[in-house]
Amino acid sequence: MTVRKVVSLTGVANVVVVTLGLIALSLMRGPAAPPRAGLPHTEAQKKPGQSSEAPPQLALPAFALPAPVRATEESARRVKANEVGLVPVLMYHRIRWDRSASIDRTPKQLRVELERLARAGYVPVTAAEFVEGRMDVAAGAHPVVLTFDDGNPSHFALGADGLPMKDTAVEIILAVAGKYPSFRPVATFYVNREPFGLKGEDAQKAGVRWLMDHGFEVANHTYAHKDLRSLSNKKVSEQIVRGERLLRQLGVEDFSTFALPFGSRPRKGSLGRGGSWDGDKYRYEGVFLAGAEPSKSPFAKGYDPREIQRIQSNGLAGDCRKWCSTYWLKWLDEHPGERYTADGDPDTLSVPRQLRANVASKRGKKVIYY
Repeated sequence: MTVRKVVSLTGVANVVVVTLGLIALSLMRGPAAPPRAGLPHTEAQKKPGQSSEAPPQLALPAFALPAPVRATEESARRVKANEVGLVPVLMYHRIRWDRSASIDRTPKQLRVELERLARAGYVPVTAAEFVEGRMDVAAGAHPVVLTFDDGNPSHFALGADGLPMKDTAVEIILAVAGKYPSFRPVATFYVNREPFGLKGEDAQKAGVRWLMDHGFEVANHTYAHKDLRSLSNKKVSEQIVRGERLLRQLGVEDFSTFALPFGSRPRKGSLGRGGSWDGDKYRYEGVFLAGAEPSKSPFAKGYDPREIQRIQSNGLAGDCRKWCSTYWLKWLDEHPGERYTADGDPDTLSVPRQLRANVASKRGKKVIYY
């Protein structure tokens, strides 16, 4: 199989993924599985007689981006740099032990997949860093974007110790980073009107602030998670603006990216990327779909910021036989020349000479062909 063949089937794949998402909507709106028994969640759950003072916070895994190198033809050749290669943008929904919807993943499945990425040399970057071409990972490493839709409680919650609850997405990401020091603990959370199930503005502000302070990105997924294709143009813009207003109220200022609910594009496609409502304008550097293949590099020919591909995290059952993460990560392992491999220099763009024609955007970088 080649990437060109897959691209021709993108529309079909997106229809499949969107259909699955619509079928699962009622399940997605249901309550998430509670944290595992015995783990604290809120102050109200403390045992009688327990101190109301929060215990000292424990240290989180430390991570520092590698020092940039000065790339040359020789160094780029040595690591087989290809910065117009494919980037997996993985899409997750609920993380729960009782997978009641096909797009759910268990905490174990998420942990196994992230550890697989770490062992294969992938380093997470945020969605904003991806669309802005700031994937500054070590020479020879491969960027990966971890995206979590809907702001589910299974993504993020803090325990009485001030640390992420066990088996939430954030806790698992941090645990994997602790085990694999080169695995940068960042992800992008696309949220709706009640981020992470937190009640009240103060709790929501505190949660969003904790995530941003620890390098995570919180971004817009509309206010009410409606299928934008079913709405009028005015209602589409209203949903996006109301989502932005909520996030600004909670302290978010950077709106580089937007994820379409269900991957469903508005009938007027340009409204997903830019528009206005009630006096407020919005404009995104990148708009993400719901599937179903690796994304092209933002430097590569064919990259379209209006419809950036994502890969649903899942196994090999049904339509996922050729469209989800288990398939695609194996495919990328078997076709290393097709994936994005960094040169380690944020000021250069390194590309094999035979792929020279694939460069569409330099974004101010010096290009090295080898």
